[in-house]
Amino acid sequence: MPPRSSGPSPQEKRLAAYLDGLAHAAGHADRHEPLKDYCKGLLLPGERKSIEPMAARLHPDRVQAARQSLHHLVAQAPWSDEAVLREVRRRVLPVMQQRGPIVAWIVDDTGIPKKGRHSVGVARQYCGQLGKQENCQVAVSLSVATGEASLPIGGAGQGCRRKSHSRPSRRSRSG
Repeated sequence: MPPRSSGPSPQEKRLAAYLDGLAHAAGHADRHEPLKDYCKGLLLPGERKSIEPMAARLHPDRVQAARQSLHHLVAQAPWSDEAVLREVRRRVLPVMQQRGPIVAWIVDDTGIPKKGRHSVGVARQYCGQLGKQENCQVAVSLSVATGEASLPIGGAGQGCRRKSHSRPSRRSRSG
């Protein structure tokens, strides 16, 4: 196998540009690196996608600082999830539509199994993913789909997280 070149691959460059766009949509420059780290943490292998394990995988040499930075982004920093989702749609939807037309709108309620009880909205309830009652969160999403891909374009569930961390809901911000 030939040695790897010293520069980033085309896929790495494309991911970096995508994450830069999302970071700028999050607003203030202090949120850029934590948002990029958060997205990378969600993409990395690992069963748990909560702050502590992601911080350990991303920055094993400075776990506490990374954990604090990620926690601040998720729990306290004032950024608009709507602005970030708008940037996702702006970048992803045209690429999807180049490969085929939108063929479906999908409304889905998804049960997300949870091991603990500390995540917002966790309750013992029916979880379709497990086929039984268990601790889980339920999120409702709206997606569009082509013949090859789907893209979430909206949903319910993030408002609970926003309220639980003393961030004003969209309704209270708009008057």
